[in-house]
Formats: sequence, C-alpha cells, structure tokens
Amino acid sequence: MKKSIKKSTGRSRLAQKPTTLVKKNIKPVKKSAAPAKIKIGAAAEPPATFISAKIDIGFGQHLYLRGEGPGLSWQHGLAMDCVGANLWTITIKNAADPVVFKLLVNDVTWSHGHDFITAPGQSITVVPTF
Repeated sequence: MKKSIKKSTGRSRLAQKPTTLVKKNIKPVKKSAAPAKIKIGAAAEPPATFISAKIDIGFGQHLYLRGEGPGLSWQHGLAMDCVGANLWTITIKNAADPVVFKLLVNDVTWSHGHDFITAPGQSITVVPTF
C-alpha cells in the first residue's frame, strides 16, 4: 500500500478553501427592558398599612378615617372603601411611624372609646361603636 503525501503550499487550510457564510432563517432576538436600577443607600419605601372596620352603618352612610399618619389629619377625614355589607377598608402608604386613628360616620359622628393605633406596615381590623 502506498501512502500519498501532499505537499504543503504554505497557506493554511482555511486559506486554501474559501467558504461563504450562508444566512439561515434566524429571527432577531427581542431585547427585554433593562432591570430597574436599585439605588444603594437609598431608603426603601415602607410597606403599606391596611385598616379594616367591621360595622354596618346603614345604607347611604359612609365611614371616614381621621388621625396621624401619611395623608391623615384630625380636621378632615379620608373616605374608606365599602367592600362588603359590613366591611370597610383603607390603605395608608409610606407610614414610617405608628398610625393613630379614629373612625367617623359621614365625617361627622366620632366613634366611642380610645384612639386606635397600629404599627406601620401592619393590618388591623377594628369593630368601632357609635
């Protein structure tokens, strides 16, 4: 058996055989939005405080909240949302200190008893009396 020996021409194998690139049906990749940048050292937003009241105050009446906390004052109340026959809710955002509050019917008639207090970021359900 004879072995054939090829002589090298000094060019590389890739240079000897030129190739062409064939484009295939490649779909462009969709770029997703860049992730939100988090500021280092910046204070995170405090969690929301959820306040619920279980009471039936009658058809056509509204329950309001007054107190101390973000968006609250003792002079004007915030309307609570009626989410059931006897359930009212409100969300207080950005509370860094305890939320102190009292409930009023139609922002006129105050609930009896002491003020309610809840820690920021907590959920509380109260049963006021009028």
